[in-house]
Amino acid sequence: MAVDQAPPADTHAQHLAGLDALELGGGERHRVTSQIWGRLWPIALAVGLVLLIWQAVVWSGRWPEYVLAGPVETFGVLRERLTTAEYWEAIGVTMRRAVTGFAISVLIGLVVGALVSRIKVLRAAFGSLITGLQTMPSIAWFPLAILLFGLTESAITFVVILGATPSIANGLIAGVDYTPPILLRAGHVLGFRRIQLYRHVILPASLPSFLAGLKQGWAFAWRSLMAGEIVVIIAHQSSLGERLFFDRELADSAGLLSTMIVILVIGIGVDLLFETADNSLRRRWGLAQVRN
Repeated sequence: MAVDQAPPADTHAQHLAGLDALELGGGERHRVTSQIWGRLWPIALAVGLVLLIWQAVVWSGRWPEYVLAGPVETFGVLRERLTTAEYWEAIGVTMRRAVTGFAISVLIGLVVGALVSRIKVLRAAFGSLITGLQTMPSIAWFPLAILLFGLTESAITFVVILGATPSIANGLIAGVDYTPPILLRAGHVLGFRRIQLYRHVILPASLPSFLAGLKQGWAFAWRSLMAGEIVVIIAHQSSLGERLFFDRELADSAGLLSTMIVILVIGIGVDLLFETADNSLRRRWGLAQVRN
């Protein structure tokens, strides 16, 4: 009479591992789905409330339709514009200016912040000046920018850089100021000096504050850019700011609001990118659970 042999131990281990993987995988998918839903429903609720209030104001008759168009008309115009190459070209021009100005601002802010944060004489001389520049409205720089560069793209880039650089520099300075002294002592014990200390100790410890400075710097850059494109109209270079200007001149409320929606969506999209980077940094530092 044949006796059934028990399967090898490694086979049992493989089966158990497979079941564990299925259980963990399902739990992980459920967690991701819950996170996505938890993030989307408040946004959907907020958008719904805004649209409802918007439509209620239109129905009130406080302003004529050519001054304040309703959501249906506005989104209809937006859909039509998004099907044209000219509108996408305007978006492309605006984004190119934004990325160029912000990239230059990051380089300048990184250098200025690194120098001011570690050299006492520069901190005493320029620390308050950087904060003062950060508080200046970007629109106040345009008369000077137009005098220096004329009605050119350089005038817009100049103001974008002045608007974003102080926030980025201050973010790095604050991060350096709050670097734990024990990390600096550990770096000295390891033999790090000057550039090595900055590269391996100070900059990594300053990342959360520096990332916050980058986020704020982008907000200032985006606002400065929109103001610049409305003030400085360059021939044969369509942009979102130029669209706002001419929609206002033509009393095209639906077109004006549709472009404002595009500007808002781009701003939210970039903010989500920064939030993703911040969440990744928190997970790397083991702070994700603390935040939740």
